[in-house]
Amino acid sequence: MTTGIVELLTIFVLAAFVGNEVISKVPSVLHTPLMSGSNAIHGIVLVGTIVVLGDAHGTAQLALGFLAVLLASLNVVGGFVVTDRMLEMFKAKPTAPRSAPAPSQATSASGATPPPATGPDANGPSEGAS
Repeated sequence: MTTGIVELLTIFVLAAFVGNEVISKVPSVLHTPLMSGSNAIHGIVLVGTIVVLGDAHGTAQLALGFLAVLLASLNVVGGFVVTDRMLEMFKAKPTAPRSAPAPSQATSASGATPPPATGPDANGPSEGAS
């Protein structure tokens, strides 16, 4: 009986090491496609947990099945939220529309705005003028 548990724990530990090595070697550019793929896999896990929960008998099995469905649902939804936020970073930011120039009160007969006044009278009459 204990050899079965030891074998299962050995497989689990080896799988954890292999998974860690594989995931740590993935470049950041591939993170979004891998997240989309893992979301699809977690969707399958969610369907599997619902199927197993439908065949559960007893309070303990129902509680564990409900917990499995809840955690799988959170994993799927969270994965899609993270993927959506990552894809938003790569979208082009919208440019602000150019506003039309404010109409001037003084326009010439042709409708064009006259050039700004320059010279000594540009800021109004000088103090010494009478």
